[in-house]
Amino acid sequence: MGHDRLAWTVEESAIAYSCEGFDIVNQKVRLPEGGRAEFDYLSEPPSVVILPFTTDGEVVMIEEWRQAVERLNRGLPAGTAEPGDDDLAATARRELTEETGYVADTLEPLVSVEPANGLANTVHHYFVATGCSPTGEQHLDEDETILVDTMPYEELLTRVRRGDLRDGRTVLGVLYYQMARSE
Repeated sequence: MGHDRLAWTVEESAIAYSCEGFDIVNQKVRLPEGGRAEFDYLSEPPSVVILPFTTDGEVVMIEEWRQAVERLNRGLPAGTAEPGDDDLAATARRELTEETGYVADTLEPLVSVEPANGLANTVHHYFVATGCSPTGEQHLDEDETILVDTMPYEELLTRVRRGDLRDGRTVLGVLYYQMARSE
């Protein structure tokens, strides 16, 4: 099936709700069969997710409160690109240091994914950082409270396999990294 046969035509588009970090967009669309519908989605800038390894081979992890699920979350450092952030690797380096105080020697792209493209235009760009050391300074946003810790990669992988980690960004990053290692 071709793209043209399945594409929706946007007749109207407006921001229904806006807040710091994302917008909710409402669109009136014409469907391929000729019908009309309304569609709402979350629109946000691209994000970076970093799988950071210390010089000792441990993974730098963060813990922070996630209000939407009302629990403490353990996961990988991540952040949103700011206006003018055209270099996503530079964004990943900045976010790693801002959230953890760690600085990476090297940074390599891993994968880019659309984790919820049925309801959001979100794109997560994953990077693997190596040679990370706590030589930077943590600069948290006013609504961030983050604790930083490290753990052996094999322990992180075991926690992902057992389902002990529920953070989707972390699970996806670890699984992609593990697949890349086994190729």
